[in-house]
Amino acid sequence: MSIFPTSGVRGLYKIMKKGDTVRFLNAVGGGTITRVDDKNNMVYVEDEDGFEIPTLMRDCVVIGAVSKETNFPRKEAVKSTQSIVNKPITLPKSETNSARTTPHPQGEGWGEVSGGDTLRAVLAFFPVEIKQLQTTPYDCYLVNDSNYFLYYNLLICNEGNWKPVANGLIEPNTQEELCSITKDQLNNWEEIRVQLLPFKQKAYTPQKPVDAEIKLNVIRFFKLHSFIENEYFDEPAMIVDILESQQKSKLAEVTPDEIKQALFTKEQPSRPRIVKKAAPQRPDVLEIDLHINELVDTTAGMSNADMLLLQIDTFHKTLEENKNRKGQKIVFIHGKGEGVLRAEIEKQLRTRYKTYYFQDASFREYGFGATMVTIK
Repeated sequence: MSIFPTSGVRGLYKIMKKGDTVRFLNAVGGGTITRVDDKNNMVYVEDEDGFEIPTLMRDCVVIGAVSKETNFPRKEAVKSTQSIVNKPITLPKSETNSARTTPHPQGEGWGEVSGGDTLRAVLAFFPVEIKQLQTTPYDCYLVNDSNYFLYYNLLICNEGNWKPVANGLIEPNTQEELCSITKDQLNNWEEIRVQLLPFKQKAYTPQKPVDAEIKLNVIRFFKLHSFIENEYFDEPAMIVDILESQQKSKLAEVTPDEIKQALFTKEQPSRPRIVKKAAPQRPDVLEIDLHINELVDTTAGMSNADMLLLQIDTFHKTLEENKNRKGQKIVFIHGKGEGVLRAEIEKQLRTRYKTYYFQDASFREYGFGATMVTIK
């Protein structure tokens, strides 16, 4: 996708200039910038009554400006100002929050970008002071990287009970700060839940609601390499892909008994196709993509065990078809995920295909998500 439009607080005050129209984040109102004090990160805003109000750049947001990269209006971002762990979020009734809970009034297709009909949303975590990771608080942002409006609900697990942290509506292709997390509150974030309901204000193909339970390794918050460059912000951030986490969670729910039952069942799901792609640079290597969406057109009606069975069956069928091709190299692309499929493949290679040689495929080409088997 194209460069993500800046609509949150982060990175925005750096481009403020005289003549910009701004709105205050923590108060009702706004106006036009008459002076910019870069030394103190302040701007002087003239309101509709002609009064000049000195304001920190981080406490206001530019409205009406047009992104040169994406050529559509930047959207406002609203801070949640309530406590995030000790009590549920209660949004105050104000002009600022009304912009957050009401869909944008502009016409159909507002804010849409090419490729945005594929639903994607991520959480981004920032250390307030990146040089003091042992003590600093962290800001949590929601990024809506799609052409859908999203009703969202963020919860944390506290002694077996789910407590709401933030909820509301985020517009297409925008970002919003949800909350701030202190060091003492991090332990409450080991298990979080993100619920999303996507929709549009015109005719569209409905998307399934998202309900992702995500386990966060809070130790990562104290390691500098956890915060990396990304396509959404100017600053390094820890990015958590919500939909990818939901898929991993579903795969992790497959129990050993389900795997055993699926492997030995007589009833097997249909196998419409096996994707075999020979790399142009290396015609001696077969690539077999075992991702479920490459094996079937739809997973409707299939359980996690059914999907795993189809993937393993494709693995066996490929080896059977190539058993007489001595020296043939086959790369099985299984993805990293929770490692369930990878573990089952390695188990079969160690027991049923003892004579075959296998190793991790090229990290440069496949990361940690593929195994290369050599027929012996």
